Amino acid sequence: MTILAFDGVTMIDVAGPSDVFGHANRLGADYELRVVSPDGQPVRTASGTTLGVDGVADSPEGTVLVPGAYGMVDFPFTGPLVDAVRQLVSEAGRITSVCTGSFLLAEIGLLDGRRATTHWRQVDRFAQRFPKVLVQPDALYVRDGDIVTSAGVSSGIDLALSLVEDDHGPDLAAEVARAMVVFMQRPGGQSQFSAPSRAHVGRDSPLRTLLDAVAADPAEHWTVATMSARAAVSARQLSRLFHDEIGTTPARYVELVRLEAAQDLLSRGHTVASAAARSGFGSDETLRRVFVQRLGVTPGAYRAQH
Repeated sequence: MTILAFDGVTMIDVAGPSDVFGHANRLGADYELRVVSPDGQPVRTASGTTLGVDGVADSPEGTVLVPGAYGMVDFPFTGPLVDAVRQLVSEAGRITSVCTGSFLLAEIGLLDGRRATTHWRQVDRFAQRFPKVLVQPDALYVRDGDIVTSAGVSSGIDLALSLVEDDHGPDLAAEVARAMVVFMQRPGGQSQFSAPSRAHVGRDSPLRTLLDAVAADPAEHWTVATMSARAAVSARQLSRLFHDEIGTTPARYVELVRLEAAQDLLSRGHTVASAAARSGFGSDETLRRVFVQRLGVTPGAYRAQH
């Protein structure tokens, strides 16, 4: 497992996955972790700390992880950084990215014609800058062949857990998640989706009270009209606020919150019918359709796995 580091890199994009693989090793896995930089020298992270590395970016045959950095997409990428990414992926068996690291993969054409994601605040820019990439705006992480791209910050932990599950099975991945006190999101072989409820809005945002209400009672009859009324804005303004502050539509947001609620209910032993009713999907068939569409698995299979 080779992780690229560079000046300005977001520390958690490196540390989060590293901790997952480190915990996995303590539980019986055999990952050989290496952190490299374009020139083999230590780097200064976005938090101001200095991060030591194990050497210069080379051409590993295993898994490569390319992290992101705050604001790095606002400026042209440096030649040495792009060259380092190109060198790293040249012989890699599996290529992954965290947050805006997907921009670096797209920069060298690696994502052309492939499904990919990035931080939700940057998906519009990602799509405009790389029109050949099939951008998945709501994905926590996206798997397309031997390339896996993930969204912002903590999604790197979800991505790493999915790789552990691929390599060593769901039991070990679940043990790692428990040891780290993080939620084992979904089966690692599926496309992952997460409600944007993890994206915090400001205290003065008209959406603040509404999002709390949806999370507290996803089974409520949430329509654009009822949501607009709760937020005290027009329907048009509601759509604009969801786009600007959360990066999705009101309807999709509600569906994703309900999906997470249903997953939690199924994981705690509720029947499919109970999960459908309590999460707001209503019928078993609606719940099944959304599960298959979003997660690639039926509610019954998900319940059995969790």
